[in-house]
Amino acid sequence: MGQTHYLPRRVSSSYYDPRGHKPNQSPALRPYPLPGAWRRSTNGWLDFQIALFGLGRMKPDLLRRREAIALLAAIAVAWGTSWPIIKAILQYLPPMWTTGLRSAIGTAILFAISALRGTVALPQRGDVPVVLNIALLHMVAFTGLISVGLQFVPAGRSVVLGYTTPLWVTAGARMFLGETLTPSRMIGLGVGLSGLFFLFDPSTFDWSNQNAVVGNALVLLAALCWAASILHVRAHKWVSTPFQLVPWQALLATCILMLLALAFEGVPHIEWNARLVVLLLYGGAIGIALPYWAMQTVNRGLPAITTALGLLAVPIVGVACSAIALGEPLTFALLAATVLIIGGIAIGLSDPIGRLYRP
Repeated sequence: MGQTHYLPRRVSSSYYDPRGHKPNQSPALRPYPLPGAWRRSTNGWLDFQIALFGLGRMKPDLLRRREAIALLAAIAVAWGTSWPIIKAILQYLPPMWTTGLRSAIGTAILFAISALRGTVALPQRGDVPVVLNIALLHMVAFTGLISVGLQFVPAGRSVVLGYTTPLWVTAGARMFLGETLTPSRMIGLGVGLSGLFFLFDPSTFDWSNQNAVVGNALVLLAALCWAASILHVRAHKWVSTPFQLVPWQALLATCILMLLALAFEGVPHIEWNARLVVLLLYGGAIGIALPYWAMQTVNRGLPAITTALGLLAVPIVGVACSAIALGEPLTFALLAATVLIIGGIAIGLSDPIGRLYRP
């Protein structure tokens, strides 16, 4: 029989959290051999994951890092597909109403998930700054500016310009957080950003087109707002868990966005149809609810620079989806930038991935 590991047994409604969180009650432990077959007498899904993936043998910090990397990949897909979705919604709605309705749907889903998990709780006083930061800088400023900018900028170009965020995060993390710029991070960031600037060449930009200038400036300003939010979240001393806070952040953002929409765009005349409903549901559930929750966990589990490098995958997904769904052209510059961005992500993430699988 293999090495014996100790796994928890159900005690009332409490479970031992293998990530190191303290349970409400102290669970009784009993021996459980790993590796081994699935046993009905164990804690169900928790034991199955541990037996199947060997999570019982992982250190808590490695488990959190693996979860953070998986969530980072999910965020890249969710946000990448959101750009052509937003562009499509703008055919039916003004930009602020587009953002406000998506935010309202995402907020409802986040509160529903929290209620099902029994984690709905008012934010603690110590978490008020991070609630305001994420609601205002990310959920309102970033998404609102992007929606307005997308009226004048193609979705593929805007997603690339919007994700210059790593440039500002790198400088800010070094200046304000004291994070170390390892060789792999510096090389990965340089390769990734060279791909972005290869795709977005300022020398070919039409500066006489006022709408294009304003649209690109708004998207770039959105990137700066998001960079500031990432840095603050990384430095924040958390009291509540991220998932306890994100519904309240989304609720505050929704209220502000709705007020801004009423103030600047008035009551819209909406021609409802099945396509618009599907676009809004996707934009709220996949574009907001999933990544807004996951991003808080990723920011706590990975360094800010590594998070920024991982998010360079979003332009790849966004540009590809824009080409498929909106018919935007795939140029040589786009393909070359894709190769450089993927290379930058691989190099930049080599440090955490190497530690994850190191024996």
